[in-house]
Amino acid sequence: MTRSKGLRNRSRSLLRKPARKRGLPSPAVMLRRFSVGEKVVLDIEPSVHKGMPHRRFQGKIGEVVESRGRSYVIKVPMHPEERYLTVRPAHLKRFGSS
Repeated sequence: MTRSKGLRNRSRSLLRKPARKRGLPSPAVMLRRFSVGEKVVLDIEPSVHKGMPHRRFQGKIGEVVESRGRSYVIKVPMHPEERYLTVRPAHLKRFGSS
């Protein structure tokens, strides 16, 4: 039997929340606003599936390029070129804040 190769493949510890933190985040997290040029950290929220980036981008720092509907286009520098991701605000945190 072959191994599964889906998007969330081998991500059990990465995309799991602690027992007391389970469930959906507050509406304030979903309604966060970011301005163009702002630095953000891609921090995947496992309970929100829409607008979730691939797990290889977990913890990466990017820059907001534009707003696109409810989502943001994030430029992430990766070798050898930059990647552009469309991500919902639930999966973003401001760089430098705790």
